[in-house]
This record gives sequence, structure tokens and C-alpha cells, in this order.
Amino acid sequence: MADIAKRLEEQILSARDEKRSLKIVGGGSKQFMGRPVEADELSVAEHSGIVEYQPVELVMTARAGTPLAELEAALAENNQMLSFEPPRFTDKATIGGTLACNQSGPGRPWTGSVRDQVLGIRLINGQGEHLRFGGQVMKNVAGYDVSRLQAGAMGTLGVITEISLKVLPRPAATTTLVRELPLDEAIHMMNNRAAEPKPLTGACWLDGKLYLRLAGARSAVDATASQWQGEPLEDADRFWAQLRDHSSDFFAGDRPLWRFSVNPTAPNPDLDGDWLVDWGGAQRWYRGEAQLSDMETLAAHAGGQVSLFRGGDRSGEVMHHQPAALKTIQQRLKRSFDPEGIFNPGRLYTWM
Repeated sequence: MADIAKRLEEQILSARDEKRSLKIVGGGSKQFMGRPVEADELSVAEHSGIVEYQPVELVMTARAGTPLAELEAALAENNQMLSFEPPRFTDKATIGGTLACNQSGPGRPWTGSVRDQVLGIRLINGQGEHLRFGGQVMKNVAGYDVSRLQAGAMGTLGVITEISLKVLPRPAATTTLVRELPLDEAIHMMNNRAAEPKPLTGACWLDGKLYLRLAGARSAVDATASQWQGEPLEDADRFWAQLRDHSSDFFAGDRPLWRFSVNPTAPNPDLDGDWLVDWGGAQRWYRGEAQLSDMETLAAHAGGQVSLFRGGDRSGEVMHHQPAALKTIQQRLKRSFDPEGIFNPGRLYTWM
């Protein structure tokens, strides 16, 4: 555990003065995301450690390089958790990278995203200024939007050094029901179940089977499980962890992995190949070769967007194209936070 903020500030100022670009790296578990960056490495891995943890207030503050495993171990001692179930693509995954890449797990529609749980951050901008946005308590919303802007910015707006998050108690009981169901019927069933006032915290379709996870009070979980169709899944924690961390067989291999973020009720895009549907239908994964422009058309018909999440040709754009107005706003934000454009140039878009 160490506070190396001063060293990071000096490295950023040096890069600015020497007109060098910087590639921000934490644990390195998400370097496959976005576009490749050719720049000098700026490591925040040593900037780690829990700064403050108030179990009674359900708030934790940690430096950006802190491994997720360290946070979760501390929370487990108080029967608490990170409600957004951050993916750990490797055991080196950090909280800073999780926010920068906006990564949340299977419970996202019901328990919130990492963006939803951020109370405040500290950030070093392109001028080497160490700024604070938001706060460390739930009632403090000053700078809230600036804190949340970092979710999915992939480090293009600055170096996140510290994050304050809301945490939640662990549910008293969990169970997962599984049944065989065709994809179209499964999407319909997911949406029907999500509309019921039940303790649903996960809904996924994979290999011809629908998985529904219930979590909450024991009485509510047991009552719902007795009403809904499906067999209890043994070793359910392992199934959801593999889904969260992309370690199940579906994610193995070198075929390009596409992520669709769409209307949960939309019919599945008419595309042959392997599919995995998560988030009650709102997040859909596809494995196969395709052109981004063709995938964008399919995503638009389903009311959403698509990105080339892993693999494939990453020399061009990998994110869904942005309308001119949003592109202008993003470029203005970039100039405000990073006037010289030194942070992760081109990682998010070729034009940023």
C-alpha cells in the first residue's frame, strides 16, 4: 500500500513539457479493451490501499491501484460487498480500471453499475493538478457528474487516483433456477420475471438454458423459487463468477467478441453464431467475424449500440459511432481535462 500521487503528478508534468503521450496502466487486466495505445506507460499499480472504510455508513474509499480482491476481502469481514459485481479478468484487476472501463457484473440491472455507486473521486488532469470531485458520503453530491464522467472514459480524461464508493450488505440467501428454453422464449421470460416484484438479481441465457438468480431475505427467495419454474443450480456461485469474469467456455478462444447493449425486450439480432444473453436481455454477447458498420445497423434495430469488446481488427474504431453533437461534447471535455491530449490517445476513439 502506498500513496504515489506526487510521483504521478511529476511524471504527468514531465510528459506534458516534453510533449509525450502516456498510456495509463493499473493491473493491466483490461488492456485488451478499446484501441491499442502507443505511448509511454504510466503505472498506477503502486498507488494502492484502502484510505477509509466506514461499514456503518456503507462507504469505502480506496486508491485506484487497489486490487478488487483486497477490497472484497475487507468488505467480506463485515458481510458487505461491491453490489456491481466487478469483473476480474485476472487477479490483478483494480478498482481504478473497473471505473475507467465501466465494468459491472451480472446484477447490473438490479443492483446498479459501478457508475451508480461512485460518490466521489480524485483525479490528476493533463496539467498535473490533483483535483477532487464529489465526496465521501452519500448526501454529498457536489461534482457528482464529473465523478461519473470517468466511467467508460478509459483514462482519456485524466488519471484516477482515488475513488469513494457505496457498498451494500450481502443478501441473506441466494439461489439460482435453471431450465431449458429457446433464446426468443428466454428473452420474453426474462422480461416477464423482471417486471415482477421479486428478488431477482441475475437473468442469463447460455447454451439453450435460462438462469435466474434470486437473492435477498430467505423467506422471499424461498417463496419465489417455489413459484417459478426451474431446477436449483448446484455450484451457482461458480457459474455467476465465471459469467462475471468471462472465464466460461463461451468466452474462450480467439474469435472476435462483440457486446450489444440493447433494449431488453428487443428480438435478438438476426445473426448466426454463438450468443450469450445477460442483464435480462439488455446485454448480449456474440462471437464471430463481422464488420462494425453491419453490427451497428443490427444494434440500432434493437434499440441500442454495439462495440468490438475483444479481439478482431482494432486498428479502426471499436466503439459504436457517436452523433456529431455528442462527438463535439466529448472532444470539448477532453480539451478541458487534458488540453495537450497526453492521456491514452486514441484508446476510446481514433478522434480522441
